[in-house]
Amino acid sequence: MCGIVGYVGNDDVKEILLKGLEKLEYRGYDSAGIGVRGDDGVKVFKEKGRIKALREKVDADFNATVGIGHTRWATHGEPSVVNAHPHQDSEGRFTLVHNGVIENYSQVRNEYLSGVEFVSDTDTEIIVELIAKFAKEGTTEEAFKKALDVLHGSFALGLMDRDDKDVIYVAKNKSPLLLGKGEDFNVITSDAMAMLHLTNEFVELMDGEVVLLKQDEIIIKDDEGNVVERDSYIAEIDASETEKGTYDHYMLKEINDQPAAMRKIIQEYQDEAGNLKIDSSIIEQLNNSDRIYIIAAGTSYHAGLIGKEFFEKWAGVPTEVHVASEFVYNTPLLSEKPLFIFISQSGETADSRAVLVDIKKRGHKSLTVTNVPGSTLSREADETLILHAGPEIAVASTKAYTAQIAVLSILAQVAARELGRDTGIELMKELAKVTTAITAIIEDAPKIEAIVKDYLETSRNAFFIGRTLDYYVGLEGALKLKEISYIQAEGFAGGELKHGTIALIEEGTPVFALTTQEKVNLNIRGNAQEVAARGANVCTVSMEGLDQEGDAYVIPRVHSSLTALVSVVVYQFVSYYAALHRGNDVDKPRNLAKSVTVE
Repeated sequence: MCGIVGYVGNDDVKEILLKGLEKLEYRGYDSAGIGVRGDDGVKVFKEKGRIKALREKVDADFNATVGIGHTRWATHGEPSVVNAHPHQDSEGRFTLVHNGVIENYSQVRNEYLSGVEFVSDTDTEIIVELIAKFAKEGTTEEAFKKALDVLHGSFALGLMDRDDKDVIYVAKNKSPLLLGKGEDFNVITSDAMAMLHLTNEFVELMDGEVVLLKQDEIIIKDDEGNVVERDSYIAEIDASETEKGTYDHYMLKEINDQPAAMRKIIQEYQDEAGNLKIDSSIIEQLNNSDRIYIIAAGTSYHAGLIGKEFFEKWAGVPTEVHVASEFVYNTPLLSEKPLFIFISQSGETADSRAVLVDIKKRGHKSLTVTNVPGSTLSREADETLILHAGPEIAVASTKAYTAQIAVLSILAQVAARELGRDTGIELMKELAKVTTAITAIIEDAPKIEAIVKDYLETSRNAFFIGRTLDYYVGLEGALKLKEISYIQAEGFAGGELKHGTIALIEEGTPVFALTTQEKVNLNIRGNAQEVAARGANVCTVSMEGLDQEGDAYVIPRVHSSLTALVSVVVYQFVSYYAALHRGNDVDKPRNLAKSVTVE
């Protein structure tokens, strides 16, 4: 959600900002803009829609070496040029970009800004007017800090002062923002990938700090005004991995990346002798806990449901899976020694962070499973497991989901080992078989595209049914389909159909039935017959060994506990081709954001 870039240096800032914003397009946005400071003052360029449209608005002849840019995902006010960032105060002195949501914006407007005429519907304009008001009584730094003390909510801010062309003022609370270091320049960015074309050296910014970003220095001050010294780190991201290469879409590339991601996980999580390798501090967390609470959202929540099966069936550890946005406001009765596992592709999910902040206050242990080292959830949790899936750009998560399941399986296997439980699974060998099976499905993509033409070419809705693990995969399959094809799709446990949902079945309704578990194979096939008898167009996806004549697709046989890693790839392709055939923007579906950084 939303993205920020900023630059102070010697080079033409306009192209630097535009390139950075293009790298942030994957996060989801509906408008964009840049504000640049040159010898002739400040100019702001904004446009609704894509960065391509913004480029056409930018005055190429305006020389500037300092600037801020923003991609907006609408929260306050509709997507429009007026509501796009940057925003300026009424006198045009201050220019501001903002990620997040100000919870007390109405109070601030009524208490401090009653006489101001606003031109937008955003909470951001209130911030910049507040800073302008305070600046009449002190320095810009003092006004910035005073405004921060008034604001409640989540924010990442980049501020330019027309009267001082050498500095960008920066602060954050609950929203991600990084400082980047270069040779004769410095930058700010919501995501390291946006500035990799300039630098891979970054400095973390903490909540409550104020930063003066200059060409030759980065001054960080804590809440008391004391200067903070903090080491930089190198972002270990291969810039080439953020490109589509020969693929038409990032999502297609990332589906195809999954075998490589599996091999990387196998490599990273075993030692030279082939034994599973997890840091001793994480093992200690597991040994000292009496119950695991998995906290996640969306696709990561679905991965957590699979993880629960591993922890309970293999390790015998009671495990609960909770939607982060519900848990933070409706916390259940907790065990005496809980371990919280936060699953997040980006490591920036605001709802999950809200839970993390709360449970840390209670003194509970935490572990983050994420694809992004150095992300907020990674920094703030006690321990971290990295997915090693490589950058995921498409909004619809694919390789991060399978990587999450794989890493959770390794963690659960280690937990079982520590508790003296024999799972009977040589996990790394089984994951190698999974890798081969995924590769086979990728090679079968044209066959899956044909299935989409048969079942989803004109449909406006679809159902996904399964039992046990297959039910969880059905939830993910339905989410993928609705995310990018805009087909109304729902996942259900097969046995629940007759408790209400079967009333929605009518002639031609597509129903995807997944069967990879022998103990419920006949049950789900019976459910498929129930909907077929009522006119449904049933697409059965089965596993080799359980397949029957008439099944639409048969996945290669893998260990029954790990089938979710393979069967979901079929559903990933189903959603991809359904969106493609409808002419949708596969990588950037409407109304969605890659990183959900506001509650």
